[in-house]
Amino acid sequence: MRGRSIKLSAARRLVGDLMRFSIGIPRVTVQRQMRIGPLVDARNAQDAKPSWTALFLKGYGLLALDVVEFRRAYVKLPWPHLYEYPESVASVAHEREHGGERIVLLGSIKSPERRSIEQLDVLLREARSRPVMDIKQFRRALKFANIPAPLRWIGMWFGLNLGRQRPRFFGTFQLSVYSGLGAESLNPLTPLTTLLNYGPIGPDGSVAVRILYDHRVMDGANVARALERFEAILNNEIASEVRAMSSGNLVSNVALGESSI
Repeated sequence: MRGRSIKLSAARRLVGDLMRFSIGIPRVTVQRQMRIGPLVDARNAQDAKPSWTALFLKGYGLLALDVVEFRRAYVKLPWPHLYEYPESVASVAHEREHGGERIVLLGSIKSPERRSIEQLDVLLREARSRPVMDIKQFRRALKFANIPAPLRWIGMWFGLNLGRQRPRFFGTFQLSVYSGLGAESLNPLTPLTTLLNYGPIGPDGSVAVRILYDHRVMDGANVARALERFEAILNNEIASEVRAMSSGNLVSNVALGESSI
């Protein structure tokens, strides 16, 4: 059957490169069925509701403060070892329209645990609404994708294996969800130590939350305990911050959107 050839766009090359470095990681998934009713109630009490992405992002940053393994990475230079960071850098996947196609680009947020939920909402909204080429991280990534493949792969390998530089280029953890579309990914891939993923959130606050982790860095029992602590953070620290918010300062979910890819 005669079809047609379609040239890989810069964004598709980027995804392919990330998968290339993700496939070889011994990754395991731990899931917890959470009940976050107190956070749902606090959010529903706001006229302009904060995005779920911002709430989970802030909570995960606080979790990483408690669980030091979540701020570690397995690196190979100058020899295989673990490198520990003093703070987190979130890598958030965003779906954008660019060049006539829907693409996925990664935006980083430094120290989400130290930012307010309002600040995180604003940063997420900007990453999803400003022109793609006006955002430095997106523009740099698309430019990098035009470098010949062997040079890209060498650059990415060094970026992932130089402990001090790794967060600058890739972050310390990734958040990728599309629960706002009524779906969830069961096995997303990332070259980072952990990836946070969750499904649609029920009216009663029931939600499946999963952490995919690099088994070279930590073990499953630690992640299981961390998920229990994460549920407590969402229902206490995050819910308390939401209750204290001034609704007029928030961006509405209609403008912000609820899906990260």
